[in-house]
Amino acid sequence: MNYRKLGNTEIEVSEISLGCWTMGGLNFVDGKANGWRDVDEDDIEAAIKTAINEGVNHFDNADVYGNGDAERMLARLLRRIGRKSVDFIIATKAGHFKGTAQNAYEPAHIRHQCEQSLINLKRDYIDIYYLHHGNFGENDEYLEGAAETMRQLQKEGKIRLIGQSAYQSSQFERIVPVVKPVVLQSWAHIMDTKFIEPTGIVGQLMEKNELSFVAFSPLNQGVLLDKFDPENPPSFEEGDHRKGSQKFTKEALRLVKPKMAQMKERFGDSVSDLASIALRFVLNFPNVSCVIPGFRNANQVSCNLSAQHRVLSDEDMNFISDLFS
Repeated sequence: MNYRKLGNTEIEVSEISLGCWTMGGLNFVDGKANGWRDVDEDDIEAAIKTAINEGVNHFDNADVYGNGDAERMLARLLRRIGRKSVDFIIATKAGHFKGTAQNAYEPAHIRHQCEQSLINLKRDYIDIYYLHHGNFGENDEYLEGAAETMRQLQKEGKIRLIGQSAYQSSQFERIVPVVKPVVLQSWAHIMDTKFIEPTGIVGQLMEKNELSFVAFSPLNQGVLLDKFDPENPPSFEEGDHRKGSQKFTKEALRLVKPKMAQMKERFGDSVSDLASIALRFVLNFPNVSCVIPGFRNANQVSCNLSAQHRVLSDEDMNFISDLFS
């Protein structure tokens, strides 16, 4: 396994790491679906064992994943496997779960969620603590307070690195000078590279401030594995956030299908082939420290880990970019 530094720190994460959102299972937050179906704890345990045996050292979690269930499950399974959680780089986030607070970015609420995450994870500190999104209220009324709270938590030794997750380039541009994170997080995959393009707004921001990028959804939630039939699109149950998502409609999947046929013809048609290509494509961007694909079982983790050995030439990268442009 290769490891990459986070920003200008000495902390290194495995270039293929694990995103823990699926571990939270079916879930609702403020009446909206926020989870995943078909989660089995024994399967998750086997998957984590497989990952650790291959050198994975970084797990990305959040308070809102199962409203704490994913954090507790990670701590429980690491103990069951016989490993100390302090041997790994564990990230979590606050911002999407507001509890009884008016806004999840109220300073007191951020501090409360940090303390609760420490209890859930059975840790004395969090390696990377993210503000989970870029909405800080009207006129950014909670931004300064949130940033100061994060710095105080860092001074107290409760968090090591400050991270910022967001879903728009303009949010990163506005927030980074105030929060001063070391790590940025958002989606990045073959079909959308705007956050990791070196010449893009976020790419230039990262270069200027020596920041690293952690890429979630590098497989575009399975779309890049060609696992969905456009003539029989998937249906998802209540509590699964994918229910109603446009990317799983017949029309969207029909657009992707012929492109995936060309990918298979060039690179191979197995799930491992497609997973390794998708992950390596993102990892070839110089500002990306790691990808954090989700997982449900050991087979999915093994497929993702095959990216360790995948090499993409400049010609391959151009082929993929042109195909999905």
